[in-house]
Amino acid sequence: MGLTVIYAVSGIAVNHMHHWNPNYKFERVEERLQPIPQSDRATMVALAVERLDLPGMPVESFRPNPETLQLFYDGWSVDVDVVAGVAQVERPSDRVILRDSNFLHLNHPKGSWTYVADVYAFLLLFLAVSGMFVLKGKKGLTGRGKWWILAGLAVPVLYLV
Repeated sequence: MGLTVIYAVSGIAVNHMHHWNPNYKFERVEERLQPIPQSDRATMVALAVERLDLPGMPVESFRPNPETLQLFYDGWSVDVDVVAGVAQVERPSDRVILRDSNFLHLNHPKGSWTYVADVYAFLLLFLAVSGMFVLKGKKGLTGRGKWWILAGLAVPVLYLV
């Protein structure tokens, strides 16, 4: 049951990656600093790093307009409004259980996990096929069961057509 729950939750999360990031949540914190006078980019970056007490110089920096300074660190960023003296610090943090579940669901580890996933898929297949023969008569495969099987097959076929 544990694998089924993990695969189901992870499957829903991965299917909606266009709506949100299932592996990380992004925390935005607003910080205030003294406005930074207009100057060359290197000087402005150094002042922003000092005034925000950031851990060293950024990997990259960019000025999309005269009022904005963007600082890019490894995995996180800072947007500074140099005129207003407001900075938005955006840092990702792991969604630990969900990230690990997605990692397994998408078979990123390869190797021995592939065999675990294959055995699990085979067991699900066995459960589905053997389940068709459990009930007999009107409620079984020769009765309404055939309609349920056709409906289950029709969904992906109609989607692909």
